[in-house]
Formats: sequence, C-alpha cells, structure tokens
Amino acid sequence: MEVNIIVRLLLYLAHTWNEHIEATKQNRYGSKKLNLPRPELYLIFIGDRKNRPEWINLSDEFFEGNHEFLEVKVRVLYGEQGKKDIISQYVDFTKVYHEQVKQHGRTREAVLETIRVCKNQDVLREYLAEREKELISIMMALFDQQRAVEQFGYDKKEEGKIEGKIEGKMETKKETALTLSEMGMPVDSIAKVVKEGVDTVQQWLSGMVAAKP
Repeated sequence: MEVNIIVRLLLYLAHTWNEHIEATKQNRYGSKKLNLPRPELYLIFIGDRKNRPEWINLSDEFFEGNHEFLEVKVRVLYGEQGKKDIISQYVDFTKVYHEQVKQHGRTREAVLETIRVCKNQDVLREYLAEREKELISIMMALFDQQRAVEQFGYDKKEEGKIEGKIEGKMETKKETALTLSEMGMPVDSIAKVVKEGVDTVQQWLSGMVAAKP
C-alpha cells in the first residue's frame, strides 16, 4: 500500500519535532520530559480506488498488525468531487493538473490550462485569482527541478555530464530562489520549495543581490 508515504510522514514528523525542540531551546539530552506538540498525520489521496480506508496504520503496513512497540496512524482524506471544502477543491485541482500534464507535458501551457479549467469550474477560484502569477512561477520551478533530476538519472554513467547537470541543477535552484524572493516569499518557504537549508538559501540570496548591478 502507501508504505513510502508513511515513511515520508515519519521523517517529516521527526524533522518538525526537532525544529520545535530547537526553537523552544529544550534540552533533548536532559532528564526532563520534552514538551512536544501532539502529532496529527494526514494523507490527501487524489487517485481513484474502490477500497478507501479511513486510516493507514504503521503496524499493518510493516509489522503484520503487531503494534506492541510502535504504532502510527495516518488519517486519509479523499475529498468529494464537486464539493467546495478546501480538501475537495485541492483534490479536484490536482486531478485537472495531472490531466493537463498528460496532454501538454511539464510545460507552461499545462499550468495555464490547469488554472483556466479550475477557474471555469469554480475550483480554488479565489486563491487562483489572487496568486496566479506566483503559482505559475512555483510550478514552473518544480518542473525545471524534475526535468533536471530525470536528465541526471539518464546520464549517470557519463561522469562529465553528471557534474555539469549537478551544477546546472544548482543554478536553477538559485535562480528559482531569487525569483521567489523578489515575489515576496519568505526564506523558510523558499527553502522548502528548492529543498535546501534556510542558511544556504540566505547565502544565495545575499550573494545574488550583492552581484546585481
């Protein structure tokens, strides 16, 4: 089932707790019990399937139902087509997006068509009206990253090309970071988009801003 998704959620949970411990300056190595926020794990499922479980359990996926030592439960949200709650609209948006990518590939046209169709169907209309330019830039940046990853994989036997693609991918990340920064996106959000550390992104932005005429 969605085993890899559970693993990702656990890694994200550990990362979030670690950030909370550092932000609240707690001593993780002391004898005092740590104050941690209560976790709630959710998975938004955007596909079509007959079996729609409300929960995914770590014990069922990994340990044949044995939950004596460790158990994690993830609630699955499916949304309902045509409904106007935010989850349902997000699911509808994602389905339209995947259909447009099938027709047009990972292109600007696919992004623009996704936005056009969703506006016409009153899916996330208010958000798209307010953040359309920002959404286009972010989705195109993600396309560029995915394309770089795919090309890197295809050429992994050619050492020289690998190095060039790594450098090109990093330059793409830097340019994406600068674009998002100029659009007013905070540094921590940019770091999540380009999948780099906050300190790294801050160094990029400082260097690129200083280098601009």
